[in-house]
Amino acid sequence: MAHNSAEREARKQYVRRRQTVVFGVVGTLLAAALVVSLLVYFHVGGLGVSKDEVQEANYGIVAPCASPAADGSTPKYPENRTVTVRVLNGTTFAGFAQAVAEALENREFVVQGVDNYDTQVERTTIVFGRNAIAQAYTLAGEFPDAQLKMDDREDKLVDVILGSTFKDLQDTEKVPKTGAPIENIEGCKAADQIKDLPKAPEHTAVG
Repeated sequence: MAHNSAEREARKQYVRRRQTVVFGVVGTLLAAALVVSLLVYFHVGGLGVSKDEVQEANYGIVAPCASPAADGSTPKYPENRTVTVRVLNGTTFAGFAQAVAEALENREFVVQGVDNYDTQVERTTIVFGRNAIAQAYTLAGEFPDAQLKMDDREDKLVDVILGSTFKDLQDTEKVPKTGAPIENIEGCKAADQIKDLPKAPEHTAVG
């Protein structure tokens, strides 16, 4: 009987040792997974950052810089109510442009109209002419992922083409303040140095 009792005790100790080892391995793996998740979440060392996020600010399109005023002063963000916008839907979601137009109107932008864009696009794009650069930068501040693209229009209408990556407007507390110095997009060029501008689509000109 004593032999059987000792054997049972040995088996119990063996099972306990095995459980300790298993629990230790599982705990280590869970801790490692937590560390990796945190590194990815906070983009430490570039982990978890998409290809688009590591590209230059305007995603390969050369945007114009906001040039100093005639008196040499730094250009400022104008009031939203001085920016006239046309909202174009470049997604498959019906009514998307109208919803965004209403949201922009709530932020005091002047909406000229809404329409569907002729093709679907991925990245939201703000299109404008050389005479509406400050207005385009102001509108761009409302979109977390928008890129700026200049065409040959001479008036001040600014188009925003909604892309499939767009989710919502920028939180108001993160939007550049009216009268603050405009922050130029990295890699921008003076407007007169950007050549071969695409032809502007048909639109009602804004003075």
